[in-house]
This record gives sequence, structure tokens and C-alpha cells, in this order.
Amino acid sequence: MTSSQSADLQRSADAAAARGAIGEALALLDRAVTIDPANFQLHVKRSAMHRASGDRPAALEAIGAALALSPYDFMALLMRASLKDQMGADDAGEAYDEALVRRPATIANPQLAAAVARGEEVRDRWLAGREARMQAGMAAFEADASAEEKQRIARFRSNALRRTLVWHAEPTHFHFPGLSEREFHDRSLFPWLAELEAATDLLQAEFEAVAAAERAELVPYIQYPADAPVALWQALNHNRDWTAIHLWQYGRRIEANAVHCPGTMALLDRIGQPAIAGCSPNAMFSLLAPGAAIPPHHGVANTRLVCHQPLIVPDGCWFRVGAETRDWRRGEAFVFDDTIEHEAANPSTQLRVVFILDLWHPGLSGTEQDAVRALLEAESATVSQAL
Repeated sequence: MTSSQSADLQRSADAAAARGAIGEALALLDRAVTIDPANFQLHVKRSAMHRASGDRPAALEAIGAALALSPYDFMALLMRASLKDQMGADDAGEAYDEALVRRPATIANPQLAAAVARGEEVRDRWLAGREARMQAGMAAFEADASAEEKQRIARFRSNALRRTLVWHAEPTHFHFPGLSEREFHDRSLFPWLAELEAATDLLQAEFEAVAAAERAELVPYIQYPADAPVALWQALNHNRDWTAIHLWQYGRRIEANAVHCPGTMALLDRIGQPAIAGCSPNAMFSLLAPGAAIPPHHGVANTRLVCHQPLIVPDGCWFRVGAETRDWRRGEAFVFDDTIEHEAANPSTQLRVVFILDLWHPGLSGTEQDAVRALLEAESATVSQAL
């Protein structure tokens, strides 16, 4: 028999199903599947017919055969989960979880949307049960953890439950192997953060002074040549919705601005930043206009981290790195890895201002810092164009 005969049998089965002859449709599909056993849709139809006849175990077996041919098909995964749900299987929640991670971005069909909603309900109960068991098993150890350890333990649990994705550093140009990948790094690694936060009023006062100065340099943050292939930044390229007042830029002191910020410059000297000719230090007041958004992107090199010290922050301004989204809060600094995908937005009607500086990744030894400095100085033209 040929595949055309299989197609004929399918059409006959469809006609039989349309007039309610489920047994006849099943017999025709069983004949067709012996001719064309690798036909995914045949197995899906057999599952649907077995389900219509009330034989859920046979329907589950048939949809399993379909998934053996196409393991990641959303509809087949959802059908399997729904069958397990109807049969009261203990792993129905897990089956829904496997299906829902494959769901399309939009679902217009109301019946399918209802099935997805049921799946989310069962999946969430299953996840809650798993989480309760995990928390019970970890409670004694979590009680003795530091605040930073508790945060990482909670993220470990969230990752295990697939509530958060696992994100990695993806620098656009320079990747140093073996460095820890964290969206937001522990405060304990940067004891100078307390001094930076204590200087919030000073930093804001000096920002206001330099912003008002006649000869200050306020420039667009993104300044690529018009013909550069930077579609990601097209909306913000040379756009004053996102601007910067640089104090240090690519290792060069911007005197027109720095002269108005003596306290800030002295603070930067005490903190100590990477000194890389043509690359670093970098320090600036970053201004994001009302309603402006910065698209998801990655930094240049994972050898550096970035510190934000919020100064003027209207309600609702947010910043996401990987799986974690934070609201900026005035005077609360944080250090993050900008080679992990990050984005930001100012949905308010007021200006947002953050003081930004770069620093070495704490995982680099002194010798490794020297090696990185030598490479980046040799490639400084590439780095300054990419930053």
C-alpha cells in the first residue's frame, strides 16, 4: 500500500468522525498508521478518536506515539497533559509544565485558551507542592544563611522550579573564562558601596551644578556613525532621550565636566577603577528622559562590572538584568554584570538620573587584570567603538 492510500484512509476516517462513527474512524486510522507509521498527524488523530470514544489510556498511548516523532509539539504536549489530568495522574502538573513552556506567544482560539488556563492552574498547584517540599527540606540550612546566601538559595529554588530562566554572560567582544556569572553581585564584595551611598546628596548637588554649567558637555549616550549596523540602537542613536554627562570616558578625564564635581572625582579616586588606556575608567551621570526605554542588550567585556547609584528616580523607573528586575531607589547602589542581557525604562513624566561607574570583576587576580589591560589597550579602538 502507498502513502496515497493512507491519505485516502485518513479522508474516509475524517468523514466517519464527522458523522459520529467513531469506531469506524478508528478502524480506518489504524489501517492508515500501518501504512504510514511515521505520520505525526495520524497518531494525533488516533489519540483524538480514542479520547472521543472514552478510552483515555489508548488516547494517551497514541499521543505518546505522536510525541515520539515530534517531542516538542505544543498541541501534542498539551493533549498528553490534558489526558493525564482527566485520568487523575500524579504527574499531570509536570506534563502541563512541559507543555506550557512551548506555548505560542499568542493564543486566539477560546477553546485552546481555556485548556491553557486549566493547564496553568494544575501546573501551579504542582509547583506549589514541589516548592513546599523543597522549602521544608532546606529550611534548617536557609535559617543560618546570610542575606546574600538566602537570595542565591531562593534563586536556586526558583530556577529548579523553572520560574526563572538561567542567564549567562554574553559579552559582545571580550570573554574571560571562569568568571562568576551573576546578574547582581553581592554587596559584600564592594565595601566602598556604603561610602558611595553616603555621598548621595553630594553626587546629586554636583550633578545639578554641572548640568547647569554653561560649558558642561551633555551628549547622547549612544553615538554610532549613521551607517553603522546597529539596528538595536536605531531609536536611541544620537537621541537626547538618553544622555550622559561624562566625568571619565574611555580613560580620559572630561575636564569641562569634572571641574564642577570635585567631591565626586575625589570619591572615584578612593574607590579605584580599572585604568586601561583608551577604555577605562568610565564614570558619568546618566539621564533617561520621561517615557524613554533602553532595549535589551549586552556589554562588551565580562572583565568589568558596572555600578549604578540612583540620584533622581521618579516612581516606576525599573532596571532588569537577566531574570531579576529592580526599581531604582535613590541612594541604594548596586553592582551588576552588563554582559548579561539587561534593559531599562522610565515610564514616568520626569527625568531619571543615575550615577554610573565601571570596576574590575572581583574574580580577576592582579596578574589577570594586567593581562586584560594589555589586551584591551591593544584593542582600545574596538572597545571605544563598542561601548
